[in-house]
Amino acid sequence: MADMPFSPFGSTSHLSSRVIFGAAALGSMNQDRADETLRMALDAGVNHIDTAADYGDSELRLAPFLAENRSRVFLATKTGDRSGPEARASLERSLERMGVEQVDLIQLHNLVEEDEWQTAFAAGGALEALVAARDEGLCRFIGVTGHGTRICAMHLRSLAEFPFDSVLFPYNSSMLSIDQYRSDCEQLRALCADRNVAVQTIKSIARRRWTDDSEPHYSWYEPLTDPAAIERAVRFVLDEEDLFLNTTSDARLHRLVYDAAGSWARNPGAPTSEELAADTDDFGIIPLFDGRELEVI
Repeated sequence: MADMPFSPFGSTSHLSSRVIFGAAALGSMNQDRADETLRMALDAGVNHIDTAADYGDSELRLAPFLAENRSRVFLATKTGDRSGPEARASLERSLERMGVEQVDLIQLHNLVEEDEWQTAFAAGGALEALVAARDEGLCRFIGVTGHGTRICAMHLRSLAEFPFDSVLFPYNSSMLSIDQYRSDCEQLRALCADRNVAVQTIKSIARRRWTDDSEPHYSWYEPLTDPAAIERAVRFVLDEEDLFLNTTSDARLHRLVYDAAGSWARNPGAPTSEELAADTDDFGIIPLFDGRELEVI
C-alpha cells in the first residue's frame, strides 16, 4: 500500500486520509470500472469518500463497495436542495441508493447564492431538516460546500450562523493569486482552526476551463496531466497541514494523486514559488473562477 498521510477530520474523531476520494468520478462509470477505481483508492490508503446526490450514478456505483467496506470509510454526501422537505427527501434517497442506514457527513452543496442561503437557513429550510436527520441518526455531522470566488466569504457567514463540522472550497495556487479570495480563504482557515472545523479543498490539479473539444472530457475543467506538475500541485495543498484534498472527477489521474501524496508523506515539503510560476507559464494555468463570467460552472 502506498504511503498516505492522515489527520483528524475536524472534531469528528475520524482519522481521515488527507486525500479524500471524490466520487464524482464514478458518475458515468459502469460498475466494473467503479469497483476497480474504488479498490485502487482503498489500496492507496484512502478511507474517506465524498459523493453527492447529483453526481450522476455515483451513489449507485458506491453501493456494492459499501456493502463490503462500509466500516472502513468515512462516508459523505451532499444535497443541493434548500427547502426542508426536499433536503430530507434527498438524504433519504441517497441512503437508499447507497444501501446504508447512515452517512457520516451530509453537506449543503454549493451554498453561495443569497436567495438559496436565506431559504436554507430559514425556519423549515434545509439546515433545520438536516439537524433533525442528525438527531434521528441518519447522519452524524453536517457540512457546507461551494465553489467560486465568493464561497470562502459565504462560508464565514454560514459558520457565524451554525457550527458546521466541515467546509469545502477551491484551493490551488491560481485561485490564491486573486487577492480577495486569498484574504477570505485565510480568514476562513483561521476560524476553522479555532473551532476545529474540517477543511476540504477541491480543484487542486485544475489547469483551466476546457479550450479543446477534440478529446473526451472526464471533468468539467481541464486538469493537469503532467506527473511532475500534479505532484507539485498536490504538495502545494498537503503541505498546509490543516487541509484535505478531494480528488478530481477524472479517475485516470487518481493514481498520480495518490503517488504524489505518498511522496509528500515520505518527504514533506511544498514547491517553491518559482516552480509554481513555471508551471503556470508552461501549462497555461488560470483560475477557474474570476468573479465574473467564470463564477458559475
